[in-house]
Amino acid sequence: MPGSELPTFLDLPPRSAKPRCKGITHVLDKGCTLLATESILSSAARIIDVWKFGFGTSYVDPTARAKVAVLRAAQVKTCTGGTLLEAAWLQGRTESFFAFAKDVGFDCVEISDGATDMPYCDKQMLIARARSFGFEVMSEIGSKDPSKILSAVDWISQIETDLMAGSDWIVVEGRESGTVGLYDDCGKVRHNVLHALARSRRADRLIYEAPQRAQQAFLIRQFGSDVNLGNILVDELISLEALRRGLRADTLGILPNSYAIEGERGKDVRV
Repeated sequence: MPGSELPTFLDLPPRSAKPRCKGITHVLDKGCTLLATESILSSAARIIDVWKFGFGTSYVDPTARAKVAVLRAAQVKTCTGGTLLEAAWLQGRTESFFAFAKDVGFDCVEISDGATDMPYCDKQMLIARARSFGFEVMSEIGSKDPSKILSAVDWISQIETDLMAGSDWIVVEGRESGTVGLYDDCGKVRHNVLHALARSRRADRLIYEAPQRAQQAFLIRQFGSDVNLGNILVDELISLEALRRGLRADTLGILPNSYAIEGERGKDVRV
């Protein structure tokens, strides 16, 4: 499109190109219309890797099939929300769920146990079943219940077992609020958990849910512009890409040849 070329006069941190295996931007769609989806793709398709139909929205959205089609045409992977599969599990309808996701055309399914008391063996069985249907599997770890806090050892153990069961990616729970899982109830990172995750031999398979701007900025300062980030709201995609490239005050320090104070790197910010 004429006039759509991006400027090149700044030296910016390197950024992987699609199809990416790092620097993934994983979007949370809480109910975008088809028209809004098409509009977002017109300017942001190049920076979106996975588009998750949050919760059970794909079940109640009559345009879900059309949205999946336009996203696929834009080379954006589509994913079901984990809560929909948990609802199907509660009612003994998981085979119907997989058939539905296949029929609509989803590339990925999210498999979680954070909203129910699903036995861990059932979660592993669902991971294997999803793979048998040909889906890319995103397994979420961490509870949506703020009173259920996993130890760092439990996080690492579940990462290993979910990947061994067939998961392609591990989604680190943060929910849409950014106040559970990896974060405390104020939205601050649980550093003992993050340090354990970062040292894991499977760290490159982690997608950190980071719905809050301060969380995004902190993880970018810690791990660089190509950190995998999830649960990004659709209207904040361009803003996140500016953060990744050092073009917001929160991440100016990652610019090449930047004179920003080194001590600001990695500094946590209370939201």
